Amino acid sequence: MSHDHPHRHPPQADHAEPVSHHEWLGVALNELLMEKGLYTAQELREMMAEVEAVEPSTHGARVVAHAWVDEDFRVRLLKDANTAVEALGFDSAATDLTVLENTDEIHNVVVCTLCSCYPRTLLGRPPTWYKSASYRSRLVREPRSVLREFGTQLPDSVTVRVHDSTAELRYLVLPLRPQGTDDWTEERLAELVTRDSMIGVTTARTP
Repeated sequence: MSHDHPHRHPPQADHAEPVSHHEWLGVALNELLMEKGLYTAQELREMMAEVEAVEPSTHGARVVAHAWVDEDFRVRLLKDANTAVEALGFDSAATDLTVLENTDEIHNVVVCTLCSCYPRTLLGRPPTWYKSASYRSRLVREPRSVLREFGTQLPDSVTVRVHDSTAELRYLVLPLRPQGTDDWTEERLAELVTRDSMIGVTTARTP
């Protein structure tokens, strides 16, 4: 007999690490919310399918490119990212989204030290390395070394700030706009924005 209530299976992960305590808590929370009637298992599957369909940088890249060409939007994005993102027609997933702006003096990079909290509605599924224990622990201790492994060499004069995501708070990095793009269209600029640059482990592509 079929039913619309999933059994408590562990989260499906695309890495070989054991399921964490926090991932099990996520499974239990989903079951509780479904029992309370906030959404059904079918609605949950549909929401997950929407996230799976997001290309790694499509939505986030459009947000970044729009911030590069529209100063008013950039200010709104840094002040209230949820509202600004939703004004472009993108879902902020009911979490507190904060956008971190990279400058010539500050480079921001994001990690989730507990599991893999991540703005999936904007960036798609997190990459395997983002969920790895090595990245989650080493980025906090030796961020410059980790960045160098991604090919990101920063001058000593640039301060590196590491931000730890949580279940309630997600981050997206607004990378520096590459030089030589003053007359580029928003669509063309979006092609320079990668998922990794919005996590902060790399910079935007150069023209």
